[in-house]
Amino acid sequence: MKKAQFNPYLGLAIGVITVSTSAILVKYSTSPAGVIAFYRLFLSVLLLLPLFLTRYVSELRLITKRDWLYSMIAGVFLALHFILWFESLNYTSVASSTVLVTLQPIFAFVGTYFFFKEKISFITVISGFIAIIGSVIISWGDFKISGSALFGDLLALIACALVTVYLMFGQNVRKRLSLITYTFIVYSFSSLTLFIYVIVRNESFIPTQSSDWIYFFLLALFPTLLGHSLFNWAIKWISTSTISMAILFEPVGAIILAYFLLNEVLIWSQIIGGIIVLGGIGLFVADERKAMVLKSKLAIPGETK
Repeated sequence: MKKAQFNPYLGLAIGVITVSTSAILVKYSTSPAGVIAFYRLFLSVLLLLPLFLTRYVSELRLITKRDWLYSMIAGVFLALHFILWFESLNYTSVASSTVLVTLQPIFAFVGTYFFFKEKISFITVISGFIAIIGSVIISWGDFKISGSALFGDLLALIACALVTVYLMFGQNVRKRLSLITYTFIVYSFSSLTLFIYVIVRNESFIPTQSSDWIYFFLLALFPTLLGHSLFNWAIKWISTSTISMAILFEPVGAIILAYFLLNEVLIWSQIIGGIIVLGGIGLFVADERKAMVLKSKLAIPGETK
């Protein structure tokens, strides 16, 4: 394999930092959650448009009706995810919201078990219980602070479930399309969904503070395009398990940024609950990676166990 011109581990670290800025930028914005989400995805589509038109537009004729339907559903659920997650940040802290949204792998495990009848291991069940215990500790601590903080936690959990549905519908389409084409289509459907949502809510597309335009652009550029693009670039040289574990540091980065930039102070329930949640998810990711390696070895004729 050709050696990377840029250190992939450094690229991975930059990716984690950039996605960690998402909650901070949302907190800085004064616009409603739907408006922030709309501009985050709409500006991402505009930034992708030149590349898509010059190199990937020919892929559109290869897309089936089912792929269009699945892409549309994925886009709608991604839009709903952003609405509820951004709304949760109006009620609860960056720490609680980002840690609870990180529960996505556990929600995915539940979804694949019930809808695709995939087998689960004992470690998977244990990791799920560990993560749930951690989320309960976080929510209990927030409830003691205020009822609105607990409401924000609930919104973050629902947002986590919604992004899982987005991934479940999108993963099948993604196998047949390039990253740019798939991202462009899904983000376009999400932007349309959010546009309708803002219209129905009778909210203004023009922010009350001009600085919001800067935050909209930064949300589109850094956590949306640059962050996740670096993950997809680094996977050529770094294992999937390493990247999956690195992504778990997103809430850690967000919490550190919130401490210095928003003066948010952690309480013990958030620290203990967050560590337990991340530990449970880390155990889950490690078990999934082990199962994938074993499956790949069994698929190779003559490979010893």
